[in-house]
Amino acid sequence: MTITTLSSRELNQDIGRAKKAARRGPVFITDRGRPAHVLLTIEEYRRITGRPRSIVDILAMPGLADIEFDPPQSRKAPLPAAFD
Repeated sequence: MTITTLSSRELNQDIGRAKKAARRGPVFITDRGRPAHVLLTIEEYRRITGRPRSIVDILAMPGLADIEFDPPQSRKAPLPAAFD
């Protein structure tokens, strides 16, 4: 994990740089030379806060389309539908 420190001015001038740095670790943002804020990816924020993910969050994860998923076919016979 890499920690990056940027001044508020640097952040305002190049937000793209800050977002890229946040993928490698936290980005400390300073005001007048003193740490004032921290920029994290949403994944890191959720990991450290322990907030549960919804199925929508999981399906929206970047790179999910690159995961191969080929579940085995079930050998069980289907059950008839019960219409009571």
